[in-house]
Amino acid sequence: MLDLKYIRENPDKVKAGLAAKRATVDLEALLQLDTRRRLLIAKVDELKSKKNAANEGISRLIKDKQDPKSTIASMKTIAAEIDALEPQVKALDEEIQNILLFIPNVPHISVPVGGPEANQVIASWGDKPVFGFKPKIHIEIAETLGIIDFKRGTKLSGSNFILYKDMGARLERALYNFMLDLHTGQHGYREMSPPVVVNTASMTTTGQLPKMKDDMYRLGSDDDLYLIPTAEVPVTNIHRDEMLDEEDLPLYYTAYTTCFRREAGSYGKDTRGLMRIHQFDKVELVKFVRPETSYQELESLLGNARRVFEILKIPYRVLALASGDLSFAAAKCYDIEVYAAGLDKWLEASSCSNFEDFQARRGNISYKGKDGKKKGFVHTLNGSGVALPRTMIAILENYQTPDGNVAIPEALRSYMGGLEIIK
Repeated sequence: MLDLKYIRENPDKVKAGLAAKRATVDLEALLQLDTRRRLLIAKVDELKSKKNAANEGISRLIKDKQDPKSTIASMKTIAAEIDALEPQVKALDEEIQNILLFIPNVPHISVPVGGPEANQVIASWGDKPVFGFKPKIHIEIAETLGIIDFKRGTKLSGSNFILYKDMGARLERALYNFMLDLHTGQHGYREMSPPVVVNTASMTTTGQLPKMKDDMYRLGSDDDLYLIPTAEVPVTNIHRDEMLDEEDLPLYYTAYTTCFRREAGSYGKDTRGLMRIHQFDKVELVKFVRPETSYQELESLLGNARRVFEILKIPYRVLALASGDLSFAAAKCYDIEVYAAGLDKWLEASSCSNFEDFQARRGNISYKGKDGKKKGFVHTLNGSGVALPRTMIAILENYQTPDGNVAIPEALRSYMGGLEIIK
């Protein structure tokens, strides 16, 4: 969340940042509550000081064998005033906290201002494949080869759930094993295997709750548990309510998990095949870093995700997202879009974001120097390293052959038992 003191001291900057992110927030109401709270706290502190002085006076009177009754009565009156004011302070604290939880992070100064139309393509890699035939879309390829069963996936769980079969399931497994090996072996990440259900506190830390509650899958009302929308949630919360040692930073974690999203906001968008499914696999990259290095770390994170597509020889482009296209918690984000020949579209397959101290402040993830004193909150970053559904689309559509088969990218063949083509 944003620092209340920063909002108080820089209201115009915060208003401009939120306007750039197209967020409607009543900062004036927040600041009025903050003013009332600080006045009450000052009053309570003044009364506590008087109470302490009265206590000391009572002790002196008793020591001097004088009657303390009037001072005791005065102290009781002060104590009653304190008791009446403290619940008001607590209520204001809760009201302010609730407002802060709904305020998004503000964009970094380098972020283009505008909506999706202002996103900027800043890099590209690879050439679009050229075919001597009209390329098919992944749905037709997968069904013909019998490697994904869309109809039975729907029968099992409802629309936008899928069933990988045979070589489709094996290709999925090959992809995430390849990615984990790459990120742990070459990029310096530590592998984690977190739960795929988390509590409200975890979802609040990373910003999914309370703002995006409708897009999450909650388990029964008797459980304080949600299915994770991304491994970012459990992995970032590994260090919730902890103070890290500065000398241990940066920390790099990677995790493969199944992810679950309602896609509540997908009305009108392309939901065919693997485009938008409710359950999907993803390899995630998470960083905990010192604030002064976080934007260098963002570029490095982006490079780690890009490397996946380069090894797989999948053409991609990188977009610097404009302010109105940023997620709730992100200060800056790059999207990597892969090219899919059958659809003839660029598809988002990775997002790499810097949250600065927004998540760390919500989750109380701080760091200390060698002297043991707190230096501040860490900066957190995360990126898809990468999401599998659209990577799978790109492989099926870009590696298809004239006879309807699919060649296996060379980097995945050892994970497929030496198989070179899916027939």
